[in-house]
Amino acid sequence: MRVSAPTSSALIDRRISVAPMMDWTDRHCRFFLRQFSPRALLYTEMITAAAITRGDRKRLLRYSPAERPVALQLGGSNPVQLTAAARAGEDAGYCEINLNCGCPSDRVSSGAFGACLMESPLLVAECVRSMHSAVSIPVTVKMRIGVVNRHRDPEVDASAAMLRFDDLDFERLAKFTRHILQAGSAALIVHARKAVLGGLSPHDNRTVPPLRYDVVQRLHAEFPNAPMIVNGGMREVPPMLDALLWCDGVMIGREAYHRPWLLSELHQALFPEDRFSRPGAGQVLAAMTEYARAEVAAGTRLSAITRHMLGLLVGRPGSKQYRQLLSQGAQSGVPVEELFLRAQALAA
Repeated sequence: MRVSAPTSSALIDRRISVAPMMDWTDRHCRFFLRQFSPRALLYTEMITAAAITRGDRKRLLRYSPAERPVALQLGGSNPVQLTAAARAGEDAGYCEINLNCGCPSDRVSSGAFGACLMESPLLVAECVRSMHSAVSIPVTVKMRIGVVNRHRDPEVDASAAMLRFDDLDFERLAKFTRHILQAGSAALIVHARKAVLGGLSPHDNRTVPPLRYDVVQRLHAEFPNAPMIVNGGMREVPPMLDALLWCDGVMIGREAYHRPWLLSELHQALFPEDRFSRPGAGQVLAAMTEYARAEVAAGTRLSAITRHMLGLLVGRPGSKQYRQLLSQGAQSGVPVEELFLRAQALAA
């Protein structure tokens, strides 16, 4: 059965996006990354629906308008909580609500969300349907191509299972996809690896299971009307441009964090009509100086901002001294203006 995604998804340009990354893509990180591409779709780190509905939602959902377009990723499996959190996200001005069905960490799985949800397609569909009916912005799902669950089956040969992708694996993947699209998911963000629950760390889950872009291609062929964004292992512009010949977008993770200039390179390649000029390091630092000045005056620790800026001079002379300056200076209480003036000198 072929399922069409809601047309509201077309309002968001998904060709370039930066993945939600726990403890990394907070609002300071997103403001910094925005300097490198005016169009890239940025995602929050995962925020649990329970934290939003029970905690300080104003603090959790805060962001600068300069970050837009920015999407909110939620963690959870309770349709009522997720729907309330999705409404709060829409009210806060986020352009999309994304449900995390891909995180493989044991801590996340123990909370009944993340990649383990791929084994409960009806529950995920109920969550998506409830959120979709409650908000006017797109609801999407971030997922893996499959799950190897050693918590459920400790005897499974995880090494063999993560390498295998047979017709039964594809049937499970297609079933999950069909359910969430029927429920109203506007797009699918697919990490092209299986998740191994139990036995592999989150880091290993990003590197050990093999990348299977062919599986994502096959899935897109099965559901051609559903916008599909591929995630995992994207590090250079040429293969990203190649991927965009068969998918609707590429989501970049840690490579964008460690090497933010990649976003500018991809933006220039994809949108030549923008006449976008890659910013200089000094220009980025000037923008971050103003941002940091206002944030520190409002009570933000300077190190909470500068820790996301360490990749600015990557591959250039002075990079090591720059990283040391920002790391040590922000911790030792050097005033904002003085610290960033020193950084400007290294970037010159």
